[in-house]
Amino acid sequence: MVEALIFLVLATIKIGVVIGVLLLIIAYLIWVERKVMAHMQVRLGPMRVGWHGLLQPIADGLKLIFKEDIIPDKASKIVFVLAPVISVVPALMSIAVIPFGDTISIFGLSIDMVITDVNIGILFILAVTSVGVYGVILGGWSSNNKYSLLGALRSSAQMISYELSLGLSLIGVIMISQSLSLVDIVDSQAKYWFVILQPLGFLIYAISAIAETNRCPFDLPEAETELVAGFHTEYSSMKFALFFMAEYANIITVSAIAVTFFFGGWRGPYLPPVVWFLIKMALCIFFFIWLRSTYPRFRYDQLMKFGWKILLPVALVNILITGLVIILL
Repeated sequence: MVEALIFLVLATIKIGVVIGVLLLIIAYLIWVERKVMAHMQVRLGPMRVGWHGLLQPIADGLKLIFKEDIIPDKASKIVFVLAPVISVVPALMSIAVIPFGDTISIFGLSIDMVITDVNIGILFILAVTSVGVYGVILGGWSSNNKYSLLGALRSSAQMISYELSLGLSLIGVIMISQSLSLVDIVDSQAKYWFVILQPLGFLIYAISAIAETNRCPFDLPEAETELVAGFHTEYSSMKFALFFMAEYANIITVSAIAVTFFFGGWRGPYLPPVVWFLIKMALCIFFFIWLRSTYPRFRYDQLMKFGWKILLPVALVNILITGLVIILL
């Protein structure tokens, strides 16, 4: 009874700390993106609120809280309200099985630096994140706006197309580590990072992850030059903010998965494991921002053709090659 109570208290504390840190990272990731893109484009970015605009995320949050919350007359109101929540909750849930450090001891208690280690961790992540697309689809449909509906339809087709390649890109790592647990996958990289053994798998994952998070050059669901603002055109106030929280939470999640599957997770010399994990994740996130500052948007037909005719066959070939190498060696 006492052990169960201690486990419950520790799990609750870990959930609170991880969600709190994640929300803080999301808020300041928006500031980092604005500053990095500004410097890449020879601008200053946010400068007015705090030193170099450091308080800008707090100001933006307060502004969105106090803005008028508008719901269109012809919208399906219940679905319209629920759609942002359906987007953001799965994005926050998926971080639960990602290990961000080794086991530590505090006051004689061994604490695993992961909220929960389940033996089907990657299946949990893929299942939970796939639910997030419903928020985008329902948000676009319930708005009763043709531009929002077009953005939602684009998003559903895009995310289904690239989710296949994303899942297949991870199978090579699973075959080598012989486990679906993310803790076991990190342990399997004690000698070699899997990016060395699975370079093609990593390349497929990186492209698919960018498309899954609707980021440039795959940001077709919210192509402002074509669809006003895409699926969230009719949203305002905190509902609008929730969609953006979901997008940046998904960026953090796919970056954390990339670190866990291909870059040794929290493993590294000299520095604490959590610091290594955060450094690797920050470099992956910087790559997302770099791409957005560099490349133009695909046409929609190019996006779908690339996903189905190039990326998916290459992912299947990677699995075949990995299987043959494992059998021969």
